[in-house]
Amino acid sequence: MPDILVLNGTAHGIPASACTDTLEASLDDYEVHIAESSSEERELIPDVEIAIGGDLPVELLELADSLRLFACSSAGVGHLDLDAFAERDVAVTNASGVHGPNMAEHAIGWMLMIARRLDEGMRRQERHEWRHFQAFGELYGSRVCVVGLGAIGQAVLERLDGFGVETVGVRYTPEKGGPVDEVYGFEDIETAFVGSDYVVVACPLTETTSGLIGADELSALHTDAVVVNVARGKIIDSEALLGALRNNKLHAAALDVTDPEPLPADHPLWNLGNAYITPHCSGHTPLYWERVAEILVRNLDRVELTGEFTDLENQVA
Repeated sequence: MPDILVLNGTAHGIPASACTDTLEASLDDYEVHIAESSSEERELIPDVEIAIGGDLPVELLELADSLRLFACSSAGVGHLDLDAFAERDVAVTNASGVHGPNMAEHAIGWMLMIARRLDEGMRRQERHEWRHFQAFGELYGSRVCVVGLGAIGQAVLERLDGFGVETVGVRYTPEKGGPVDEVYGFEDIETAFVGSDYVVVACPLTETTSGLIGADELSALHTDAVVVNVARGKIIDSEALLGALRNNKLHAAALDVTDPEPLPADHPLWNLGNAYITPHCSGHTPLYWERVAEILVRNLDRVELTGEFTDLENQVA
C-alpha cells in the first residue's frame, strides 16, 4: 500500500506522472503511487496518509480514513471544502509560489519586447525587410509599479533587480513593506501610478481588487506608460482600458488575462495595435509538478522532524 497517493489528473496540460517522478527521486523512505483512474483513487484512498493532486472532493475525502495531509496542486483552494478537512483533522497545503518564476518572466518579456519594439522586428522579418527602426526606449532607468507583492509580484521584482529600475509596490497591507523603493496601499494606487512607466498587475482577484484599476487610476499614468496584467482580467476595468488605448492615453497594454475571458473573436482589443494579448498562458511551466512536489518534500521533512502535520509551508487548513 502506498504512503503517498498522486491523484489522477493534469495541471496546465502536464500529467501528474511528472509529480510522481520528482517524489520518487526525492523520497527514499516513501512509496509513491499514481492513481490511473477514479476507481483506483477510491480503492487506495482509505489507507494512505498523504495525497497530492488538484482536487479531493468530499465524497472521496469521506473514504480517506488514514489521511493526514492533502497537498493541493493549485494555489487557489476555493474549490475545496476546508471545513470538511478540518473536521477529519486533515491538513491542507496549496501550491502558492510555484507560478512565480514563469509568470515573472512572462511579464518582463512583454516589457522588454515593448521597450525594444521586438514585435516590429518580427514583422519586418516576415516581410524579408532589412530596414532600421527605432526602439521605444529602455527598461533601464524606468519606474516600475508592481500591484500585488505576493509570490508573483516579488518574483517580478527579484528579476527586475538587475535592470537598474526604480520600483514601487502596491499591496493590501503597505505596513508590511516589501522589496521596493516605495510601497502604497490599494487606496493610494493613483499616487503610486504617478510617474510610473510600467505597471505590472500581479495581485489576486478579491472583492477589494475587483475593478481596482479604472479610468481614474489609468488617467494617473502618463501617455507613454505600459500596463501588463498577468493576474485576472476583472482587476482592470475593460472599458476604461480600451478607451485609454484607443485614445493614446497609454502607450500599450500586454494582457495575459482579459474581461471577458475567453476574449470574443470580435472584441475590439484584438484589433488595437497597442494591445498585446496571450490566452491566459503565463502560468504554464514544464516545471509545475516538480515545484508542487518540492513543497511536499519540504513539508515531509518537517513532519519527520516534529512528528506533527502542523505549521507546514503553504498550509491553509
